Amino acid sequence: MEAKKLNEKTMSFSTFEFQYQDKKYNFNPLLPLDISLCLQNNTQNPNCYYAENPVFETICADNFIGNVAEGGSCNYQKITFTPHGNGTHTECYGHISADKNAIIPNCLNRFLFFAELISVVPQKINGDEIIFWEQIETKITSSPEAIILRTLPNLSEKKIKNYNQTNPPFLDEKVGTKLAEKNITHLLLDLPSLDKEKDEGKLLCHHNFWQYPNNIRKNATITELIFVPDSIIDGVYLLNLQVPSMAIDAVPSKPILYVLKNI
Repeated sequence: MEAKKLNEKTMSFSTFEFQYQDKKYNFNPLLPLDISLCLQNNTQNPNCYYAENPVFETICADNFIGNVAEGGSCNYQKITFTPHGNGTHTECYGHISADKNAIIPNCLNRFLFFAELISVVPQKINGDEIIFWEQIETKITSSPEAIILRTLPNLSEKKIKNYNQTNPPFLDEKVGTKLAEKNITHLLLDLPSLDKEKDEGKLLCHHNFWQYPNNIRKNATITELIFVPDSIIDGVYLLNLQVPSMAIDAVPSKPILYVLKNI
């Protein structure tokens, strides 16, 4: 990527240019659009699969108190949480594999992707709300590396919803197969899972997306429990998928979008 404008004295910049396939785009890195949910030190977090609420604890030892408000010299906390159940998280195929090497640091080695955001309304069938491939396919206008799914209606309660035993919307298993066939490597959605809450542990859409176990797409990721505000319109974006360095199959994550302009 090449900076279009750069002030060497202040290191400020307005836009960057890059080429994806046969088209050129620019974006402003000073205008990020955060589609993650911030982990809160309270009960105002989404919850799924019976995860306990995150716990923020002050570290105390001898005469030391890790809380400035309580007279300590600095804040020093321990946080206990469940990546898969407490908020926005990114997972690799290690979620369904016993492979010790199937961890995020080994699977996610790039962090910028050409992405497309689409909005879909789950179809109600026999008490389930299902998203089918045909709904997604008709809305894709580019050849993205990442697809971001926003479900409608886009209620703000998604930010704090307890999904346990609610049978939330999910993807038809064919969606995973088709995304893999189209080489879409990263899938982000505002639901607790690709698959039905109670599916007897089959996780068919997960398996199909990662093509597990016969032809594993080791660099593919799934990011769940995002929230895309209505102010962000459907279309193409630059996705910055930010993750911490943790040797585990799923980590809390911070996906950031940047508006793209054709040049």
